[in-house]
Amino acid sequence: MDDHTYKQVELTGSSQVSMEAAIQNAITKAGKTLHNIHWFQVIDTRGYVADNKVDYWQVTIKLGFRLDD
Repeated sequence: MDDHTYKQVELTGSSQVSMEAAIQNAITKAGKTLHNIHWFQVIDTRGYVADNKVDYWQVTIKLGFRLDD
């Protein structure tokens, strides 16, 4: 097994559907410019309220990816 080096970035995704969709939106967007994505960690979750209802979710994650050899 080779030794690898990883980097992490912090991202905030949003969605009007769910927390999971907000996370997926952040990962999908990051995947357009990053490769070797391996893991994520939820750092913060918050939402926006309009008319006494949840209007959208915002989820901040740390996203880990392996650096090229």
